[in-house]
Amino acid sequence: MIQLTVAAPRSGGGKTAVTCALLRAMQRRGLRPCAFKVGPDYLDPTFHRAVLGTKSHNLDLFFSDGDCVRALYERGCAGQDAAVVEGVMGCYDGLGGVSDRASTWHVADTLDIPILLVVNAGGASLTLAAEIRGLAQFRENSHIAGVLLNRCPRRLYDALAPTLERASGVPILGYLPYVEAAQISSRHLGLYAAEEIGDLQRRVDALAGALELDWKRFAAIFDRRPPKRRPAAAQPKRARIAVATDAAFAFAYAETLETLECCGAEIVPFSPLADDALPEEIGGLYLPGGYPELHAAALAANERMRASIRAAVESGMPTVAECGGFLYLGAALRDDKGTEYPMVGALPGRAANAGRLVRFGYQTLCAESDSLLFRAGERIPAHEFHHWDSDACGDGLRVEKNDTSWRCGFLSETLYAAFPHLYFAGRPALAERFAAAAKRYGETHGFA
Repeated sequence: MIQLTVAAPRSGGGKTAVTCALLRAMQRRGLRPCAFKVGPDYLDPTFHRAVLGTKSHNLDLFFSDGDCVRALYERGCAGQDAAVVEGVMGCYDGLGGVSDRASTWHVADTLDIPILLVVNAGGASLTLAAEIRGLAQFRENSHIAGVLLNRCPRRLYDALAPTLERASGVPILGYLPYVEAAQISSRHLGLYAAEEIGDLQRRVDALAGALELDWKRFAAIFDRRPPKRRPAAAQPKRARIAVATDAAFAFAYAETLETLECCGAEIVPFSPLADDALPEEIGGLYLPGGYPELHAAALAANERMRASIRAAVESGMPTVAECGGFLYLGAALRDDKGTEYPMVGALPGRAANAGRLVRFGYQTLCAESDSLLFRAGERIPAHEFHHWDSDACGDGLRVEKNDTSWRCGFLSETLYAAFPHLYFAGRPALAERFAAAAKRYGETHGFA
């Protein structure tokens, strides 16, 4: 089975473009590849899913331990011919920028799979060999097994590749030239999501068509024994949880939903944008993150849905609302043009663009009392990544990050509503508590 991690010296090195090109090229060669993303990023996996037509999973060593990451990887690889793990930032860049913990290299080392290093060829020549060699020797086992030159025309590759390979000692396996027709724009949270790009398949096809790779050497280097599958033990369905799933709320980790299913939850998708009301006979509500600020007018116009959700929250339906979902539960939200629109009104906050990333990055939530998801004394890893902020963020939790701390969140026996994103795969007890609460709510209301 072909298995590799796509890494680069730094962010913006072309990892997503190379990953998508590889996935499509593998499909054209008759392989069945699967994909993964290192870290908490929601957007890059949407490109993997668009290319493959299947799920892509996040692998995160801050949210979860090595055994969990290995289990997720093994389950994702089951029945596939190839696995491509897209890295994050620079190869060794981990927590706080001063550690390799949770870095691309850390995940590759945990899974014991080789790295394909993507190096931009512009603006340097022989110096690239020093960069490649330095990265390959930075750790005793760097896992760097080959190099692909990005934004490299054929003529430059032919002249440069033999010299780089001799000087660095690392195989130079191919190149991807600049493809104007395949460029993808960014917004404040990164690349546009795959579903927002109407001609994405054409762009990925163009990348795959431009990719030049020594497939024989590539296969010899990256062919590994397939990982053994550890099946997940799912409980019988015991509760229905409605999950907001549309253009405004698309940032739900696949692993979080799968963990809820393993805990006996039936996932019921619905759209706050298009549906008139919540699905019937549900015991829980999950509002994940996304881009509600881009759809504020449409969300506000759907008054029946807003009323339905407010009634559910106020009735004590177990509810988890993260980031964008948290903003939706608030009183009002200003869109990207500054126009304010009414939201659900179950919480007091009014949200607007802060003009910068707010409380960005990994953090630890410290529970001081029991609530829907947490028990007093627990420390839960979480992540924030948003430009919109609220004037009422809550104070139910203490949050720690490096040497700073603050308070956030609205918590009760039936509610978690806050900016931080949670990752249930790394803390399955959270999913178990949510599913159990949804079951109790259903029993109380006569449909569980």
